[in-house]
Amino acid sequence: MTMKRLLVLLLAASGAFTHAAEQAYPTRPVRLISTYPPGGGNDTVARAIAQRLTEAYGQQVIVDNRPGANGVIGCEIVARSPPDGYTLLMASIASHAINPALYPKIPYDQVKDFAGVSLLGTTVNILVVHPSIPARTVKELVAYAKSHPGLTYGSNGIGSSQHLAGALFKSAFGLDIVHVPYKGTGPMTIDLLAGQIAFSFGNATAVLQHVKAKKLVALGVTSLKRQPSLPDLPAIAEFSPGFEATSWWGLVAPRATTRAIIASLNGQVVRALDSADMKTFMNSVGAEPAPTTPEAFDAFARAERIKWARVVKESGARAE
Repeated sequence: MTMKRLLVLLLAASGAFTHAAEQAYPTRPVRLISTYPPGGGNDTVARAIAQRLTEAYGQQVIVDNRPGANGVIGCEIVARSPPDGYTLLMASIASHAINPALYPKIPYDQVKDFAGVSLLGTTVNILVVHPSIPARTVKELVAYAKSHPGLTYGSNGIGSSQHLAGALFKSAFGLDIVHVPYKGTGPMTIDLLAGQIAFSFGNATAVLQHVKAKKLVALGVTSLKRQPSLPDLPAIAEFSPGFEATSWWGLVAPRATTRAIIASLNGQVVRALDSADMKTFMNSVGAEPAPTTPEAFDAFARAERIKWARVVKESGARAE
């Protein structure tokens, strides 16, 4: 047998093995990196989709929390992982839309290093105050903040939609408020409930339960219009036209992951998000499922990067 013929046979065998491996995917547990600690929206939705994928594939999809640097740490882990479908990323508006504009240098490229699987869901942020703050409307909070310069607000990290919502709030109403960043919504919410910070723009998945329990007071939502699920809460845009700072999550894989694996994951995610139980779950935590094709998610992320680059510039937000 000639060397050329042997090479052809080896390449054919390799291709057949790769195809068989893709057809059988996954054959072992899959790791889903959540870039925030437990207790926030990113982690909550990650665990819900991981459970559905586990049930669909018959292999464990394990959520691995890797918080820090507004998602940079977790993103780098996935960007540097083998593109075999066994390490995935729970992407967020911060990691995939805001960070490129906020940080002068990050150790990966959102376009070159990642491949979108699907958008998972969207949620609004809710302006909430500790009950000790004597404000029960947006206007009352603005008045109180003006008479109490240095009032603190917390976020789930520098450059998050919660941080930028506060920066926009500060700019829109001419306030002297102080940003206190945390490593995630969970830790931030703990301090907010304890009265260590005055208010926050927490995402609905994390703070709505505390509003219902009357441990926090909700004043408004950060979407352009009122939310059908929260009709009594005004949009802050009613007081400051154009005010918007919503959140979203998506499933992402390393860029060189094969189309077969991406398609498999996308199919399972779309089926899960279209199911009645997942729709009920997402609604219960103040989110809306938003399944897409991989191409549509990549296009959505590109548009979001353009939008948030403008917001970062106009708000003056920076990575302190």
